[in-house]
Amino acid sequence: MAEGAPLLELRGVSKVFGAVQALNKVDLSVPPGKVTALVGDNGAGKSVTIKTISGLWPPTEGQILWEGAPAHIHSPNDAEALGITTIYQDLALCDNLDIVQNMFLGHEKLRFGLLDESAMEIEARKTLADLHVTTVRSIRQPVASLSGGQRQSVAVAKAVMSAAKLVIMDEPTAALGVAQTAQVLDLIERLSSQGTAVMVVSHNLNDVFAVADQISVLYLGRLVAQGPVSDFDPQVVVDYMTTGQSTRTEDAG
Repeated sequence: MAEGAPLLELRGVSKVFGAVQALNKVDLSVPPGKVTALVGDNGAGKSVTIKTISGLWPPTEGQILWEGAPAHIHSPNDAEALGITTIYQDLALCDNLDIVQNMFLGHEKLRFGLLDESAMEIEARKTLADLHVTTVRSIRQPVASLSGGQRQSVAVAKAVMSAAKLVIMDEPTAALGVAQTAQVLDLIERLSSQGTAVMVVSHNLNDVFAVADQISVLYLGRLVAQGPVSDFDPQVVVDYMTTGQSTRTEDAG
């Protein structure tokens, strides 16, 4: 990948469901090691965009490039093999399992044909420590007993252990209190500082301006603005989200 090139790029990506044009020739770029916020009103196409990147829905037309080369993402396994992990709002964690079991689910470590509990505990503890996750009482406590912020932390740690280069987070602070939101935003910044690209889909512009390096705005399936966060203020973003344009600033896209 050339220096300064996007980690992920969508070129002219459209997605059609029957008579509904969900995405219309979207050109989106995600730089490596930065936080990209994807924002838009309900129905703007945010979920369709991340599900297309994640391999759930192949694009109707257009091209996805990964590290500068055309990528053929036909399933979530294809996306994960490239290094793309998506953390949806439901987090896909198993409440009845503990933190270690969740972090290694499907990738358990074995020793002489048996689960290597010790090695998994050591790696889980180190990953959580590297992400500065310090509020968990025990890595053997059931996920059902965790707060919303702690659950996000476990989901992110699981992505880090899978060597993700891009972590997509769908509304990561939805329904969280102030302290838990701060914890998750710190986690996002920590991921980015370690060189992992993060795409955050969020309705909360306070959170967006707290952590984003760049902002991409969708309006009715079209990308209407994209640029560094310094090109925007909250009112300009709201203009783009609600009307598809803004007279308050030069076109950031």
